[in-house]
Amino acid sequence: MEKSEKNLLLVEGMTCSNCALGVTKRLEKRGLKDVDVNFATGEVRFSNSPDITIDVIESDIKSLGYGIKSDGQTSSHSRQLSIEQKFYISLLFSIPLFLHMFVSWAPLHNPMVQLLLCLPVFALGFYHFGKSGWGSLKSGVPNMDVLIFIGATAAFGYSLSGMILHWGEPEVANFLFFETASTIITLVFLGNLIEHRSVKQTTSSIQELTALQVEKANKVCLKNGEETIEEIEAKDIKVGDTLLVRNGDKIPTDGKIKEGSAKIDEAMISGEAESVKKNPGDEVIGGTIVLDGSIKMQALKVGHQTVLSQIIELVKTAQSQKPSIQKLGDKVAGIFVPIVVGISVLTFVVWYFVIGVDFRIAILNAIAVLVISCPCAMGLATPTAVMVGISRAARNGILIKGGQSLEIFAKAKHIVFDKTGTITTGDFSINKIQLYDDRYSEEKVQSIILSLEMYSAHPIAKSILKQLKGKVKMTPLMGIREEKALGMFGQDSEGNQIALGSYKLLKEETVNSHSLYLIENEIIVAGIDLEDEIREHTVETIANFEEAKISTYILSGDKEEKVRAMAEKCGIENYESEQLPEQKLAKIDALNQDGFTVMVGDGINDAPALAKASIGVSLSSATQVAINSAEIVLLNKSSLKSAWDAYNISQHTYLTIKQNLFWAFAYNVVAIPIAAMGFLNPMVAALSMAFSDVIVIGNSIRLRYKNIDK
Repeated sequence: MEKSEKNLLLVEGMTCSNCALGVTKRLEKRGLKDVDVNFATGEVRFSNSPDITIDVIESDIKSLGYGIKSDGQTSSHSRQLSIEQKFYISLLFSIPLFLHMFVSWAPLHNPMVQLLLCLPVFALGFYHFGKSGWGSLKSGVPNMDVLIFIGATAAFGYSLSGMILHWGEPEVANFLFFETASTIITLVFLGNLIEHRSVKQTTSSIQELTALQVEKANKVCLKNGEETIEEIEAKDIKVGDTLLVRNGDKIPTDGKIKEGSAKIDEAMISGEAESVKKNPGDEVIGGTIVLDGSIKMQALKVGHQTVLSQIIELVKTAQSQKPSIQKLGDKVAGIFVPIVVGISVLTFVVWYFVIGVDFRIAILNAIAVLVISCPCAMGLATPTAVMVGISRAARNGILIKGGQSLEIFAKAKHIVFDKTGTITTGDFSINKIQLYDDRYSEEKVQSIILSLEMYSAHPIAKSILKQLKGKVKMTPLMGIREEKALGMFGQDSEGNQIALGSYKLLKEETVNSHSLYLIENEIIVAGIDLEDEIREHTVETIANFEEAKISTYILSGDKEEKVRAMAEKCGIENYESEQLPEQKLAKIDALNQDGFTVMVGDGINDAPALAKASIGVSLSSATQVAINSAEIVLLNKSSLKSAWDAYNISQHTYLTIKQNLFWAFAYNVVAIPIAAMGFLNPMVAALSMAFSDVIVIGNSIRLRYKNIDK
C-alpha cells in the first residue's frame, strides 16, 4: 500500500509536550492522520489530506497562539519579544518591587509606585501566559500557563482592588501583593528560559549532523579542452557533476570515486573510529572527511536524497514518535490543570469558610497551590529522555526509528541472530574447489560462478564477486534466475541446465560437505568450500546479553554441523539449522508469544524475519539506510558490539524516563498538599515550580554524558 505524503510545518511558540499534545489533538480533530509534533524542534508532521488545505491547518495552529515559520521568512511570532527579553524586563521591575520587603525607603512602600513597577511585568505575563493558556483551553489540553495566569491575575487583582478600596488607610499595605504577582511571572519566565536552553541540548545530534553538511564544493569543468576548478554552492550540485575533494575537505555529496584514493573518516556517520581506505569505484558519503589523499568524484545523490539528509530526517522523525510509557504522562497532564484548579478552589474554601482565617491568607494559599503545580514536568519526562537517547545513539552510528523501539528493546526477553552476515562478517571467499568431473577445471568453475552470482542479491554472492571480478572471464549463460533458499539457475549454450547452490539442491546426501555445489543436469560437477570470519566482539556481545538475562538464539539456513560449531564458538546454547524463511518466521512468532523478541540480521535476506520480530535490528552500510525497514539500524558493520550498545542506550533511556516520571509525580503529590496547608507563600511556590521541570530536563541531558559502557 502506498504511503500518504507527509507534510511538514515549522511552528514557533511551543514550550512543552502539553503544547505539542494540544496541537496534535486539534489537528486530529480536524481529520488529519499520522500527526507527529516535536515541541523541541517545532516540527509538525502529518499525512497529506486532499480535503484539508494547508491554509486551514495553519489557521488552526495560529488560533492556539502559535506562529508558523516559512522557509526564508521571519514569522510575526518570531518578531515578538523572546522569553529571554521578557525575563530581563520583568527582572528589571521586580527587583525594586521585591526589595520593599527588606528596605525602609519610603517610595518603595508607596502603593502607586508598587502598582507602576508591577504593571509592566503583569502586562507581559498577562499577554504571554494568557495567550498560551487560552490556546491550550481551546485545544482541550490546558497547560501550566493557565495556572500561572490565574495565580498571577488573582494576586494582581486582589492587590489592585485592595489599593482602591483602602487608599489612604494605614492598613492598605496588608492588601498589597504586587510583588507576589511580579515575582511569580518573573520566576516562571526564568524557568522557561532555562528550560528552552536545556531542551535545545536534547536535540544536539541533529545540530551536529546538520553541521556536517557542506556549503561549498569544487566542481571540475572543461573549458576549451582544459580542466578548470570552479567553486560552487553545494545546493547547486547536480547528479553527474565531477567534484574535486582535497586532503582535509568534507565530501560535499554522495557519489563514486572516479580518480584517486583517500583515507576517509566516516565516524560521524557510522560510528567507526578508524578511517576507511577508498579507491576508484568505491562509494563515498557526503559530510565525511578526507584525512589523507585527494579524489575526483561523480555526484550520484544530491539535496534531500543524500544519506546524511536522510539520517537527519530519520532522527527528527524518530524523536517525535512516542513510546507507550508516555501515554501515562499525557493522560495525567491532560486532566492535571482542571484538578489543580479544583484543589486551589477547595483550599480557599476550607481556609476561609471552614477554618475561618483572613481572606488574605486564604487567597495566598490558593494562589500557592496554582503556581507550585507543574504539569510540564510530567509532559517533559518522556520526550526529553527519548530525544537524548536517540541523539546519543545517532552519534554512535546507531539509528533508532522512534521511542517505541527504545522501550521494546529495553524490555526484550529474547534476541535472535542470523549467522551469515550478522554473527560472521559475510565477506566470504572461495577457499577450495573440489572437482568431480574431468571436463571442468577450476577456472571454468570460477567463470560459471561469476556468471551466475552476478545476478544474485545474496551477500555471499556479493563477496564472491569481489574475489572473482577481473580474475576470470564470464561464461555465457541464458535464463538466469534465483530461487530463494536454493540458489542460482541457468542454461549454457549447449542446453545444459546449470545450478549453483547449497546442499538443498541435492537429491541425496553426499559424503563430502561443501558450502556450495555446482550441478550440471542434476549431477555434481564441483564442490566449493567457502570461508567466513566471525565478526569482531561477537563472543563478548553474546555474553553481555546472556548476563542481562536475555536468551540468545541463532536461526540459520546453513547445515547442522556448521551452525552448531558457530553456536559453540559464540557461547549460544539455542540454535536452529537448515531453516527455511517460513520456519524462521514461525520460530520468531513462537518467541514473540513469550516476550519481546529482537531479530538481528543483515536487513536484506532477513527482511521478513526483521518485520515479524517485536523489533528488527539491521547491520547495514550507510548507503542502505533509506531502504532499510528495520526499527534499529547499526551503521558500524565491523563489530557486533553496536547491538549491545543499542540495548545499553535503550536500557538507560528507559531508566531515565522512569526516573523523570517518578520525580514529576512525586513533586506534584508532595508539593501541592504542602502549598494547600499554607506552608509555602506563592513566591517560594513559583520558584519551586520554575525549577521542577528543569530537574527533569537536566536528568535527561545527563544521559548524553553518562558512562553507560559495561
